[in-house]
Amino acid sequence: MKTIITLLASLALTSATFADGEWISLFNGKDLNGWTVKVNGFKAGENPGSLFRVEDGLLTVSYADFWKDSFKDEFGHIFIDRPFTNYHFRCEYRFIGEQVNGGPGWAQSNSGAMLSGQDPKTMDVKQKFPNSIEFQFLAQDKTGQRTTGSICTPGTYIDVNGETVKKHVIKSTGIAAPIGEWVVAEAIFKDGQLKHIINGETVIEYSNPKFDDGTPVTSGWISLQAESHPCQFRNIEIQILD
Repeated sequence: MKTIITLLASLALTSATFADGEWISLFNGKDLNGWTVKVNGFKAGENPGSLFRVEDGLLTVSYADFWKDSFKDEFGHIFIDRPFTNYHFRCEYRFIGEQVNGGPGWAQSNSGAMLSGQDPKTMDVKQKFPNSIEFQFLAQDKTGQRTTGSICTPGTYIDVNGETVKKHVIKSTGIAAPIGEWVVAEAIFKDGQLKHIINGETVIEYSNPKFDDGTPVTSGWISLQAESHPCQFRNIEIQILD
């Protein structure tokens, strides 16, 4: 009887935690409880070298204890431990320090939130990125023209302005901030319509996301990226729109 009561209480808490319309914190600032790590070359649930960790209350991507030589495509993602259908997701991000030795040039000060992606448990051990829609996070470079909030499409494609687009990167209008500066990023996914918002400004809108085999993307897991440059996240929240 005690076990049944405990289970019912747990289910009630889960239901209350993700009530429609309320902003719910997804990160407790203390540990990675409620999240699953998946790193290329490792099984889901392994967190080699504490790639994802908590530092000073911030969800942090750190390579200090992982790569002793150089980066070899060990791209990582940390997933919220449940899928979502219609939602408004938001977080703040910033890039810190230097890119790890061997990281590709395109990945310098590069991260993102992977929206409505596959379950991390279904990813191959040697799968670099989950099939998903990436809300790309970038910091500025010396050109001053780098954008943030763009779309990347690993294993997916989308419609933009009513036309199907199958290229990997679709640039937004959001100008990236300097390394070290906090940026507020929001993504809205509602009935196949999506928008990316940076610091309160909508930077791109699109619709009808599909996986490469043509299956509509209607729900999935949200994850944050590690792509060879240290970064941090805070105020990670979601509002259910179902």
